Amino acid sequence: MTSFTYQNPTKLIFGAGKIAALSREVAAGTRVLLLSGGGSITRNGVREAVHAALAGCEIVEFAGIEPNPRYETILKAADIVRKERVHLILGVGGGSVADAAKFLGAVAADDSAEPWDNLVSGHFPPNPVPVGIVLTLPATGSESNSVSVINFDARGLKLPFSSPTLYPRFAILDPATTESLPVNQRANGVVDAFSHVLEQYLVNPGNTPVQFGYSEVLMRTLIKQGPALLESNSLATRETVMFAANQALNGLIGTGVKQDWSSHMIGHAITALYGIDHACTLSAVMGSVFRHGIGTKRAMLEQCGRNVFGLPAETPDLAEATIQAIEAFFKRMGMPIRTSQFAQPVEIEKVIEHLEAAKQLPLGENGTTDAAAVRAILMLAASA
Repeated sequence: MTSFTYQNPTKLIFGAGKIAALSREVAAGTRVLLLSGGGSITRNGVREAVHAALAGCEIVEFAGIEPNPRYETILKAADIVRKERVHLILGVGGGSVADAAKFLGAVAADDSAEPWDNLVSGHFPPNPVPVGIVLTLPATGSESNSVSVINFDARGLKLPFSSPTLYPRFAILDPATTESLPVNQRANGVVDAFSHVLEQYLVNPGNTPVQFGYSEVLMRTLIKQGPALLESNSLATRETVMFAANQALNGLIGTGVKQDWSSHMIGHAITALYGIDHACTLSAVMGSVFRHGIGTKRAMLEQCGRNVFGLPAETPDLAEATIQAIEAFFKRMGMPIRTSQFAQPVEIEKVIEHLEAAKQLPLGENGTTDAAAVRAILMLAASA
């Protein structure tokens, strides 16, 4: 186990009807920017509930955060935050809105000519505008972690950012808000959360039984509840998936673990280039990432096969059988398992160029996934 410091300052408020708790978390007279996406919070009644809970506050709104939030859009929101002297940014939506809210808090507190350059180099303002989240789509865990993933269209980049200053002060997780989600968004959310666990679990074996054990619980839960979410969409299933997705990336299972994240970086590049849903890019490349790295991942793949999928220990080539089980789960969730299933071909060299421009190579927990390895992975992923 590597040395670590773990602190998660985000207050989680979980349960049906908990949007009303905003009245206790946000003092009367607070100037709040309500940040949202494409309008679903109006259709499902969440916006109305937020306004009712914040009746004593001054609210300004900014809608239109994209599914892959754009830096250019966040700059427009930052102008409003500064002009209106906003005290709190309240992101109401899914992971993209949460990402944008956290990044916006930092951008609005940065008075340089180009905040992106400061933030990409790790120079975050010490006192960003505080952030709260009302989550309506469980997937990314962004509501209680320090990560934002942002597109900068003008530079053709999609990059992750992280700083201890980016944690939201609170997050409200009300499973009732997710009832109207379409099937594809439910599937994306489950696969995204499952992928987060895999990136922290299928790595070098180590003295981390607590972390790996909890990871196995989360994966077994998502394997059982994911298909049920698509089929029945019951409240019990929605609340289980919502909490599992939060726990998948709140930092706990990754403590003391050298993590992978190569599938995510490759997936980010594909999304930046082609606009494909993030979870679809993950399911399409992840099996190929594991096959290419099967030499170093064999022990944990075999453990995953036994402890998560219930494969017998004597299964021939247990590691490959585990990869096939992971892909079978993705297929059951209606997700692609090859980039050849996309409507347009993925240009491998353009993906590598994105990773090089982002200064992310080499990837992987051992820093061995270089350009040649990415090329081999994407060739595997493009096979029928």
